[in-house]
Amino acid sequence: MRVVVVGGGVLGTFHAWEAVRRGHEVVQVERELEGRGASVRNFGLVWVSGRADGAEVVLAQRARDLWAEMPGISVRTVGSLTVCRTEAELAVAKEAATRPDAAARGFQVLDAEQTRTRNPALKGELQGSLWCARDAIVEPREVLPALRAELIKSNRYQFLGGREVRNVQDSRVVDDHGDTHEGDLVFLCTGAWHSGLIRELTDDLPVRRVRLQMMQTAPLDEILTTAVADADSFRYYPAYKADDLPPQAPIADEHKMQLLMVQRNHGGLTIGDTHEYEEPFSFDVRSEPYEYLRDAVESILGRELPAIVQRWAGVYSQATSDEVVVRREVAEGVHLVTGPGGRGMTMSPAIAEASFEGIDA
Repeated sequence: MRVVVVGGGVLGTFHAWEAVRRGHEVVQVERELEGRGASVRNFGLVWVSGRADGAEVVLAQRARDLWAEMPGISVRTVGSLTVCRTEAELAVAKEAATRPDAAARGFQVLDAEQTRTRNPALKGELQGSLWCARDAIVEPREVLPALRAELIKSNRYQFLGGREVRNVQDSRVVDDHGDTHEGDLVFLCTGAWHSGLIRELTDDLPVRRVRLQMMQTAPLDEILTTAVADADSFRYYPAYKADDLPPQAPIADEHKMQLLMVQRNHGGLTIGDTHEYEEPFSFDVRSEPYEYLRDAVESILGRELPAIVQRWAGVYSQATSDEVVVRREVAEGVHLVTGPGGRGMTMSPAIAEASFEGIDA
């Protein structure tokens, strides 16, 4: 078949990847010169550990296996540590480790000494941690160009950047250059773009946009051997029972914060994040959440952080229904795939695979 993919982010690019893998020809159309949305403004976490029971964790586990098979992409299967600094937080970790699927998620409770053995950079005060062996790290700013480079080798792939799609009808996609791209199958993977053409095609999508803030440091002079979270993440991931945790600090509660921290290949730390759900979003980048996160990281590391060299905000599309990802056939042969939320980087390989399996069925 000839497949047209609209959207150059990680979800769209994995749909292109899956199409080429199945022997199809692909044209991928992106309104920016290259993807610049949430696909490159995230941690690069392949995050299995906290996913909801059922379809969500099944999809995450499958995606984790697919990531490990990707050629040309740096995938660090180093796991994660969710650091617990109080007995109440450690109790949540211990309960998670008794889940029936704890072994499949790679859960193990570590005491303070075992935590520091696993990740010697964690020199601050802590009671222990939840080790999650199935979590992994990729480099979000490298994934898209690496995937496209592999796709080009097939001689069945074309990427067209700087083209906004204006019309989709009968598997024909018309862009703002006036060019028509005909396909047997069209996937609309347009991320947080819910307006314009998407609204014309379907106006009842159960999705919302979510804004986040993150930052990155200069290189740290030691190695973080795992991804790191703090126990506030227990509040935001459905695999955990965090009802007995005391209230968050006011600034963390106001900005719906959790601490996630990943060391990039160049040594700097990507740190975040906040969540803003009500539009219109702020156009400014607030400093107080960054200061709170900096203090939290320094407490866990037991040392001063390197200089903050970058700050940014991003927006992603999140399903508000029970669906892991929102799928709609909005016209004959035209499939909209959106709303993975903060699960996009983790699950995109498996979401794309499921898209083709659903159509083939």
